[in-house]
Amino acid sequence: MDIQQVQIELGDRIRMLRLRKKLSQEKFADLCKIHRSHMGEIERGETNLTLSTLLILTDKLNTTISSLFRGIA
Repeated sequence: MDIQQVQIELGDRIRMLRLRKKLSQEKFADLCKIHRSHMGEIERGETNLTLSTLLILTDKLNTTISSLFRGIA
């Protein structure tokens, strides 16, 4: 699996978890202190996430990095 595919699947998983919490993309971006357009890039798999961003996202989604990647890579 190439990096682009991992980014796409990771973005899909983040979107799914956000929607389970009934949060709009804009509200979730605000909660994470990330610009909404960057959140869109993350969910579309268009950006390579940093560890610090992953830690913020997993904290706000009440999950772990290992759970976020489970079954992806």
